[in-house]
Amino acid sequence: MSPHELEQYIHDHIPLSRAMQVTVVQATDDAVVLAAPLAPNINHRETVFGGSAAAVATLAAWALLTTRLQNAGLAARMVIQRNTMEYEHPIPGAFTARAELEQAAAWPRFVQMLARKGRARISAVSILEYDGRRVGRFAGEFVAMTIPQ
Repeated sequence: MSPHELEQYIHDHIPLSRAMQVTVVQATDDAVVLAAPLAPNINHRETVFGGSAAAVATLAAWALLTTRLQNAGLAARMVIQRNTMEYEHPIPGAFTARAELEQAAAWPRFVQMLARKGRARISAVSILEYDGRRVGRFAGEFVAMTIPQ
């Protein structure tokens, strides 16, 4: 899935992403990078609202896993089960969320479990950056469920 196709999919299926003006900067099996501007995500302190930061970080991780599933030809629904979010610094402008697998070696076992049981769990992380500086970290566990054909 190209960055443009992923962005269109996200905007069509997760309306909040369009309102937040999320864009897809990169979409590969190794990483998904999303960007968002300050204006639609601003809080009363003129920095990014924590909920917006968490939403973009979650969306980046979900998009990474969804992209990997699609590229592997696997029909499955991906949902978040649990997460933690660390806010390290205020974000006074446009920011990015770069998602990667927490452990790349976990992917083959995840795919095997999904094929065998129709359900599998995997963890992903998103690093939030502003102006080249790390400003937050998201870690989430996601569950994939096969879609009956």
